[in-house]
Amino acid sequence: MIKDKSELKRYIDADLASRFGHGFKLPLSSRIAAKILHRPWQFQIYLRKAEYYCSRPNKLVRLLVGNYWKLKAYRYGEKCGYSIPLGVFGPGLVLGHVGTIVVNGGAKFGSNARIQAGVNIGAFSKFNENWTEDSCPTFGDNIYIGPGAKVFGKIEIGDNVAIGANAVVSKSVPSRSTVVGANHIVNEIGSIDMMRYGDISKVPLDSFQAKIIDPNIFEPGHE
Repeated sequence: MIKDKSELKRYIDADLASRFGHGFKLPLSSRIAAKILHRPWQFQIYLRKAEYYCSRPNKLVRLLVGNYWKLKAYRYGEKCGYSIPLGVFGPGLVLGHVGTIVVNGGAKFGSNARIQAGVNIGAFSKFNENWTEDSCPTFGDNIYIGPGAKVFGKIEIGDNVAIGANAVVSKSVPSRSTVVGANHIVNEIGSIDMMRYGDISKVPLDSFQAKIIDPNIFEPGHE
């Protein structure tokens, strides 16, 4: 969960930068339109505010303000087709399009995740002998998940992983891998430069973006 206001700003800025690019300013017309025509980035702003206020130490703030933003995020998410709980995604999230995305609350992502429509991230069935309370995937940084992909079970997905369209992933995946079909790893390129890196501390040093970005803005992080 988001701990303080500076972290709230960092998360929102990283989310918007992942979608629009660093330095982009949303025009007022876009902000107004988002109140009428549903936009994934607007949902993410509501989600981040809910994560912040629901983690406040003041119980009254959590109860009144936190639940207000939580309800607002969930209602807006329903209109977009999202079932995404609080506290799952790190900074730099991009929900590619309006459309069904279902994420189990036990899943955890690092920074810079790009999720396309039709994705389902869940746990083992409760009727499966391997089911436990934490039977959900954990993801590293810089994750791309293509349309229609399904990822489930107590597995670990490394950094810079790309999961192809309609893939089914039920086994752990090493960093810098591309997964297609059913648990089939096809190369060791992964998600490098398949997305904008909103959380610039996680930019891979060998990516194209690390070479062209202004070095005075940030120092690329190491894997």
